[in-house]
Amino acid sequence: MTAEWSIQQLARLAGTTSRALRHYGEVGILAPARVGANGYRYYDAASLRRLQRILLLRELGVGLPQIADVLARDVDETTALASHLAWLQSEQHRISRQIAAVASTIDALEKGEEPMPQAMFDGFDHTEHEREVTDRWGADAYARGDAWWRGLSGEDRAQWKGRSEGLARAWADAAARGIPPESPEAQDLAARHVAWLTGIPGTPAADGGDVRAYVLGLADMYVADGRFGANYGGPVGAEFVRAALRRHYDA
Repeated sequence: MTAEWSIQQLARLAGTTSRALRHYGEVGILAPARVGANGYRYYDAASLRRLQRILLLRELGVGLPQIADVLARDVDETTALASHLAWLQSEQHRISRQIAAVASTIDALEKGEEPMPQAMFDGFDHTEHEREVTDRWGADAYARGDAWWRGLSGEDRAQWKGRSEGLARAWADAAARGIPPESPEAQDLAARHVAWLTGIPGTPAADGGDVRAYVLGLADMYVADGRFGANYGGPVGAEFVRAALRRHYDA
């Protein structure tokens, strides 16, 4: 007999509410597998997988109309989940480092000691890719970018991070929905991405250099290096970003 769950059971499993599940049904993104003679809704294993994708997309900040578009596209379920997994693993690594850094600070304070500065900011450090920047564009490029970052106020840093994370989420969402790289939406993201890169001092994009070569070189790096690709939903997302950026310059 096929396993199934009532709406109350599914709500408990997923950590949500029956009201939310009914709303997902009303907007057409999570229909029950069947409705009993008593009017109760029942969900099967496919429903659970679909709900998992819905909740993951919600974590990315995607709205319900956009989620409906994602689910309506003929994208392999395993491929889509693999993209979500890569993003989650990247976030897990970053947050684990932050947790360890804060725990180390608490431990030192409880012992009446001064926290080790080297350990306090792990997971918060914008310099984690210093080697890549220095190797590719020189120590001066890194120094100028570093000076710019350290000169920002806390509020300005938060705004810049928010802009960066919002752009990364938008890329991951677009990749998950399977939109074509040449589509107006993808090309709008490409233009935003180039504008974002040209706003970072010390880079060829900001110094009047060969912006096209710089941007497309980074795009190749997103695909080649999983640490960078994870920002855009993993390998599938990185490939999508590269294709859209190439189209941006070659159209």
